[in-house]
Amino acid sequence: MASEGQVTHGVDPEALAAFAEHAAENPEDVQLGLSARSTYEGTAAHSLATIDSYVLGGETIARDTREYTIPYGGWKEVLDAGGWVGATDRLEPIEAALSALVSCINVGITINAVANGVDIDHLETRVRTDFDPAVLFSLEDLGNADTVFENLTAEIEIESPDLDKDEVDEWARRAPVYTLVSLEQDINLTVNTPAEVEADD
Repeated sequence: MASEGQVTHGVDPEALAAFAEHAAENPEDVQLGLSARSTYEGTAAHSLATIDSYVLGGETIARDTREYTIPYGGWKEVLDAGGWVGATDRLEPIEAALSALVSCINVGITINAVANGVDIDHLETRVRTDFDPAVLFSLEDLGNADTVFENLTAEIEIESPDLDKDEVDEWARRAPVYTLVSLEQDINLTVNTPAEVEADD
């Protein structure tokens, strides 16, 4: 167990360095398989997302305390205007994606700060974007999907005695969710009907 003096940002830097060395020498041991599922709740735009097991180095990690559930929906005022009956306000998936982005940017910065012996006194990241729902509501062709979001910005507020803005910028860009939302990549989308699901059993 690490002594109090060894811990920085809640991490033992020596253990982190050993983990990074092991990962460099044995990359297959640290490959992750991640997944989530979401079940429609019977009201348009309402789903219950579930996140549980994951795969680490080929081994599935599952435990009851990992059964996270998130009720998704929409903005009450928008739903009211759109005709939803008894609309309530719920976390909207776009907002969840934005919150994941800012949180992951913080992950990229803080993990690399620990690895490089950089202390951080304060860190807060904010993102914002303008969203046009025309494609969602089939008012625009799917081919216009690249116009849905505009002006996506991220602002990092950081205080550190060893501040190097270029270094912080690089660490932020190492965040996995940053990669997920900023790089062009294809999603292998499969649509299963009940007959196909039964055939797979």
